[in-house]
Amino acid sequence: MEDEAINIKLTHDQAFVLSDWLYQVMFQSDDLEGIVRDRAVWSPIYAISGTLDTTLSDIFMPDYSERLDAAKERLRVSMYGETAELPGPDETPTAAPRAHQIEQGTAGNHGESDQGR
Repeated sequence: MEDEAINIKLTHDQAFVLSDWLYQVMFQSDDLEGIVRDRAVWSPIYAISGTLDTTLSDIFMPDYSERLDAAKERLRVSMYGETAELPGPDETPTAAPRAHQIEQGTAGNHGESDQGR
C-alpha cells in the first residue's frame, strides 16, 4: 500500500500558479521550514514541485509574468465569480471562495459540484 501512487489532477492554470508559489516558498524565500515544520511533508512537496517543473513549459517562456498573472486572474474568477476587487494579502476575506461555498452547499447547488466530482 505504501508504494501505491496517488494521482492528483490540476488544471493547467492551477499547476502553473502552484508551481510559481512553490518556487517562491522553496527557493526564493527559503521559508519552507517556517511554513512546513514537519520535514516528512517536504518529500511530497518536492515531488509535486519537481513534477510541475518538468511538465510545465510556461516556466521557460519569456512572457512568464504575463502568463502567470493571467492564470491567477482566471483562477480568481473561477473561485470568486465575476472579477471584483478581492482582499489583499493582509486583509481578511469577507466571503468564502465560490468553490468552498459549493463544497459547503452554500452556493445554491446543495453541495454538488460539476468540477470533477
